[in-house]
Amino acid sequence: MTVDRRRGMRVSARHLVASSALATVFMAMTGIGWAQDATSDNGTQLETIVLQGKSDRAVGPDSTIVAKDTTVGSKTDTPVVDLPASVSVITQKELETRHVDSLQQAVAYTSSVLTDEFGNDDRYDYIRIRGFDQTTLGIYRDGLTQRIPAFFTASRLEPYGLQRVEVLKGSTSTLFGLNGPGGLVNSITKRPQDQKFGEVYTSYGDGTKEVGVDFGGPIDPDGVWSYRFTALGKNGDQGWDYSNDDRIYVAPALTISPDDGTSLTILTDYYKRDGTGARGFPTGANLDIDTFLGEPDFNRFNTKQGDIGFQFEHEFNENLTFRSNARYSHVSLDYAEVYGASLDPTADRTAFSVDGSSNRYMIDNQLQYDASWGGVESKTLLGVDYANDNTRETILFGTAGPIDINNPTYCGLSCITLGPYVDWRVRQQALGIYGQEQLTFDDRWIVTFGGRWDHVNTKADYLDTGTQDDNTETAFTKRIGVTYKFTPNFAAYANYSESFQPLVTPTGNGYALSDSLKPQKGEQYEVGLKYRPDGFDGLFTLAYFDLTQTNVPTYVSPILQKQIGKVGVRGIEFEGKAAIADNLNLTLAYSYWDGEIKEDGTGGNVGNRPQRVPRHLASAWLDYTIPGGDKIGDLTLGGGVRYIGQSFGDDANTVSLGGYATVDAAVSYKVTEDVTLAVNATNLFDRKYVATNYYGTEYYGDRRKVVGTLKYSW
Repeated sequence: MTVDRRRGMRVSARHLVASSALATVFMAMTGIGWAQDATSDNGTQLETIVLQGKSDRAVGPDSTIVAKDTTVGSKTDTPVVDLPASVSVITQKELETRHVDSLQQAVAYTSSVLTDEFGNDDRYDYIRIRGFDQTTLGIYRDGLTQRIPAFFTASRLEPYGLQRVEVLKGSTSTLFGLNGPGGLVNSITKRPQDQKFGEVYTSYGDGTKEVGVDFGGPIDPDGVWSYRFTALGKNGDQGWDYSNDDRIYVAPALTISPDDGTSLTILTDYYKRDGTGARGFPTGANLDIDTFLGEPDFNRFNTKQGDIGFQFEHEFNENLTFRSNARYSHVSLDYAEVYGASLDPTADRTAFSVDGSSNRYMIDNQLQYDASWGGVESKTLLGVDYANDNTRETILFGTAGPIDINNPTYCGLSCITLGPYVDWRVRQQALGIYGQEQLTFDDRWIVTFGGRWDHVNTKADYLDTGTQDDNTETAFTKRIGVTYKFTPNFAAYANYSESFQPLVTPTGNGYALSDSLKPQKGEQYEVGLKYRPDGFDGLFTLAYFDLTQTNVPTYVSPILQKQIGKVGVRGIEFEGKAAIADNLNLTLAYSYWDGEIKEDGTGGNVGNRPQRVPRHLASAWLDYTIPGGDKIGDLTLGGGVRYIGQSFGDDANTVSLGGYATVDAAVSYKVTEDVTLAVNATNLFDRKYVATNYYGTEYYGDRRKVVGTLKYSW
């Protein structure tokens, strides 16, 4: 008996344990803080008077859809134009305009990012960057990992709780540790501001009955204490019969800033989300896509999550800054599903359930030293980060009675038979020590180079059999990048970077090869151009990249895994974001991926394109505000189109999936200065398309969804 590997979302990668004593020593080190680049005396003075620390401007919130600065590309507060890497930022204004409902929707209009590759399966945020799957390792929150160390149990993100989403493309291990070569997505949690603000809203529409509130500001007259409270309640579904999407999100936050150079922000949240499993159809079934082939009484994917963390920054002087960023997370999972209906009305289906619990502690300590001499500006960064995961999952596996897909009749709980499958605990510790140097010569040449040592250990204890896997991997990764600024707003860059992704195959799991998997290693070569116009707020980027990853695992069936050797993806990407005027915003993106299997265990797939890697991706969004007058308010009209090109459902390239395009739209009207009425639609024309075909099962994309929102702000 076996479990569908993709449904398990089990990281083939498991990350490995550094000793607690050693980790404690390094966590006790004064680590690193990132500070504002002091390219001029005036710039330095302006940044040091910000109450909550010099890096606030690099995490948002942003005034337009265009972000100027970020920390994700270097772990220092750096203008996006100066970074020798491709970085895309989705600001809070863009998130609100498109009324995004998931992290996948947030990055859907970003170049070189593929989302929703499993269609209506919304248990996880499936994200592919530059052709490589980053779902299990590439999701970060406030610079700290949210990787998935075991089968199913994973943290989830509420978009309403975010003030910015960042995408760093390319190999990122030198700064962030374990990751694939494609890149990562980092979400920035809403945090207290130094001015009073607030909003309350309600949304109603397809699969949505929702209310939310977000308010905060200074507590005392001097602004030493400030707070924020964000909350949401939703009663919804996914637009399909027997689907569910109910949410409760509560997030209080507090900032203490006793002086200009010191701040402590405490971020907490509770997130309860009740959902359902994936929905697939047998290939060739030709069914109404509302058809449900599972069991309504055995169909849930429910999580409860609690987080508490802090972000601390202290400037010892104008040159030396310390920063510490930490979070503790607890996640529980209650999951039950029936899947695997076939064209044969007498064939049994598959059933399983999961009782999961995960505890994770992460900390990143950083120390930054800024200096200048003889026309050279220097930023030196030293840091240590540590992550400790402890996940327990009890999985039951069995069968459910057959179903006639053309005339489904549900048999209920009485036809489901389950037995023990695996009861295991995955304990994972990852320790990384890193350093980086940024040198700026004559305000034109910026050289960035760094290295990182990772030590990762995973213990998988099989409590039902008494067996254990204990694996340790270490690696040193490096990167170097050069930026040349023709003008302050026009730059060319080049970089070389590496990635490290340990893969461990536990025994007794029933679906993978018995041999231990070799660690994956990746490398990237990239060149690009960045331009920020003088006449309006915008950022345009063009990049060419060549990525290669070795020891790549693939699943030759839902139950059998092997390493196919080497996969490469090279291509180009273009992205433009522009707030051309106060009332006109534009986003454009195009990507070309040339993916190839370069080495294969059997040789049969060499030269083929990797599965679920399209050649072409394109998107465009435009919104325009028609100013109102004395008697009418402003009217904003917006719309976008996203295109995903042809791809294959398998590495043998025998299952071809046609390309598809979907249209989104938004309309908002300012009823008064404080009241806004908006209507948002995704997949406006209800395009029916197959997002992927996974070993004989087709997964369709999300249906049309139209939601109206009434918001009052103060």
